[in-house]
Amino acid sequence: MKNHNNGLLDNLHHRVGATNARLLVMLALMVIGLGLLEGNKLFGIAGLQSMGFQLPELGFLALAMMIPMLSGGIDLSIIATANLCALTVAYMLAALIPETQGVAWGMVQFAAIGAGLVVAALVGLLNGILVAYVRVPPMLATLGTMTAAKGLAIGISHGNVISGFPEPIVFIGNGTLLGIPVALLIFAAVIVPLSIFVNKTPLGNAIAMIGSNERAAQYSGINTRRSLVWVYLIASLLAGVAGIIMMARFDSANAAYGESYLLVAILAVVLGGVDPLGGFGRVSGVILSLLILQLMSTASILLDLSQFITLALWGAILLLASGGLVLKEWMSERAKAKTATRAYKV
Repeated sequence: MKNHNNGLLDNLHHRVGATNARLLVMLALMVIGLGLLEGNKLFGIAGLQSMGFQLPELGFLALAMMIPMLSGGIDLSIIATANLCALTVAYMLAALIPETQGVAWGMVQFAAIGAGLVVAALVGLLNGILVAYVRVPPMLATLGTMTAAKGLAIGISHGNVISGFPEPIVFIGNGTLLGIPVALLIFAAVIVPLSIFVNKTPLGNAIAMIGSNERAAQYSGINTRRSLVWVYLIASLLAGVAGIIMMARFDSANAAYGESYLLVAILAVVLGGVDPLGGFGRVSGVILSLLILQLMSTASILLDLSQFITLALWGAILLLASGGLVLKEWMSERAKAKTATRAYKV
């Protein structure tokens, strides 16, 4: 059984590589086309920096969505988790600003960020327990925690915006090092370890096997329940980081920030070659799809297109990407059935 599943994983990883090639071609065509239309504005230093500031928050949310989808699930609570994490940090900073100075104030900022990530982790643990042990379907479990997390976020802030953070916090979202946005450097530092985790570690392979066939994964000796708890814990921590970056970039936190990002995160994951039903995917594919979507978003602003047109385009791409995967799977199954029929007749 283990050899069979390992062969299945190798085959699926090969298929995702073909997706990356298509995405690279699409990205190259977009760069050429948009370069002819808005080259100076889009690919100048200011344009590239602007995209560099915007990409990390959506990137972390897309990675947070990718991990559950690899396991055959979904996490609808990532935006609410991000905002709850950000508001936890913001509330602690606002409450303690008058009482601390110097080194103590720096420690308070670290403690506030840590507290926000702990809150995000608790949401992830709750999701994991509901999905793995209570056996609530992921969509329903994360819809419930999304509603609860958003309610808590509104309760913390009373629906208001909390703003006015210290300079080191704002630097995370708006600062640069050697001209490169700090948030983009943080995102880049996470990409390689997460890619290794997904494709090279026992837990990463277990997550993909659960997405392919959970029962077969159990028979292979994988603790599927514990693995699923880790899935939603990691997803929530990534969402928490996205929330902190959003809070730092806007210099404010609110329970309603980034709600449109849920659709875009799902789109980035599906377009990046992750099967919506689970089983396979690569971080590199998601990164390529993020670059494509960010280029499309920035170009739409430069071309003065309505944001609703951009959302409509993203929705259409999501339908085409997911529909294409379903069609490809159907054609593959049909080809296998024909081959089996011919073999039986012979």
